[in-house]
Amino acid sequence: MKKRIAILATDGFEESELKSPKDAMEKEGFKVEIVSLKSGSIKSWSDGDWSKECKVDKTLGEVNAKDYNALVLPGGVINPDKLRREEEVLTFVRDFFNQKKPVAAICHAAWTLIEADVVKGRKMTSFNSIKTDLENAGAHWVDKEVVVDEGLVTSRTPNDLPAFNAKLIEEIHEGKHEKQHS
Repeated sequence: MKKRIAILATDGFEESELKSPKDAMEKEGFKVEIVSLKSGSIKSWSDGDWSKECKVDKTLGEVNAKDYNALVLPGGVINPDKLRREEEVLTFVRDFFNQKKPVAAICHAAWTLIEADVVKGRKMTSFNSIKTDLENAGAHWVDKEVVVDEGLVTSRTPNDLPAFNAKLIEEIHEGKHEKQHS
């Protein structure tokens, strides 16, 4: 069965942080859908200015976490700041964690995870300016290109995309991550 992946984004997402993982996952044979707050298209951010538009496949009201094998959250500053204000976004994100499915977040996307209250006790990385936000939310922040903690994949910047994409694909292939108790 083909793996189905949701990329959750809205206007202001970092272009490379959506395009690169999407391309890598599609090359792997996964069905990737762009999920957003609104239908139509969303506008990316690149090199300090507005850039290309991206077609939205589904709105949040049309989807459920149970329909997907994993969730990817691209960064940018504007995108996660808009997403974290929407209760339906936070519910969608929490559902992936409750179902133990892989979730990947890069750059500032961790803001959405903080707001969804799913980072406490997690080893993570992010863009360095939100290190304190993650630590204050109970995460253990480390400065590495990619960090994996029970199916949660995090990276710092677009420079980390090759490592981020590789670990994201590996985690999707592994599937659900039930916590191991020793």
